[in-house]
Amino acid sequence: MTTTAPHSARYASPVNHERYGQYRVSQRPDDPRPLYRFTGRLSADGRSGFQAEADRYHLYAGWFCPWAQRVVLEIALNGLTDVIGVSYVDDARDGRGWAFRETHGPDPVNGFILLRQAYEATEPGFDGHVSVPTLWDTQTGRIVSNDYRTLGIDLATQFGGFRWPGVDTYPADLRDEIEQLDTWIGPAVNSGVARARGEGPDAERARVQLLSAFARLDELLADRTFLVGRGVTEADIRLWVTLVRYDVQTNATGRVGPPLSAFPHLARYTAWLAELPSFRSTTRWASFSAAGASPSFGPPVS
Repeated sequence: MTTTAPHSARYASPVNHERYGQYRVSQRPDDPRPLYRFTGRLSADGRSGFQAEADRYHLYAGWFCPWAQRVVLEIALNGLTDVIGVSYVDDARDGRGWAFRETHGPDPVNGFILLRQAYEATEPGFDGHVSVPTLWDTQTGRIVSNDYRTLGIDLATQFGGFRWPGVDTYPADLRDEIEQLDTWIGPAVNSGVARARGEGPDAERARVQLLSAFARLDELLADRTFLVGRGVTEADIRLWVTLVRYDVQTNATGRVGPPLSAFPHLARYTAWLAELPSFRSTTRWASFSAAGASPSFGPPVS
């Protein structure tokens, strides 16, 4: 799907921490609402209130963000690039949150200069976390969801009639196995990398758990190409977006532990997936690589 800005391109002013401060995740301890506040679901039959349709939804993403890349990969792998539009916020933010700048182009749907405007349009006076990915419904003029987990699953399961050529990344017969893997890969790897970069006892425990998970994955991948089944699934998507950032972001200084090449089967798996067209097209190294950092598993993809 090709989208064009409804009016001349508009951009946010440059990041200015002196004027706007640092971005802070806003969630009061006594607020029972989830951090990712919008949790609408897409459905093939429309019973959820958001029917799976072509040219109706637009994804606001960030090249830097592994959680956003998970959803963008689902769009690419499922053959939905002509069905759901995608645009990218700038790589840096100040207290205003994510913004649209010349770096990655304007908002082609609403002409917003700040992603916060989408949240305000959905919930006037919005006081929560402004995040990517965010799925916008052009029909109702509101956010459907900023829950990366359910977004990925809905895109993989509810747009079967639009999938071309595409693959089924969340096949019914493998879902239990995919979710079972996530019970330990999710906490130790996907969520654990941020804690592992820190200091203190909690960070040390996170590093131990992360490297232990890497060793377990290396053994698991010794005799297989994919985590489950015979093709790319949601399990591979969830893991890969974290692995591809490990050497150049999470562990760029070597603080967390050895490079990914210390786990040869895991490194081979990461490098092989990196060369697949959908993985290459949804990865922009400059948006998340530390200056001068390069992956130990092979040359960066463009």
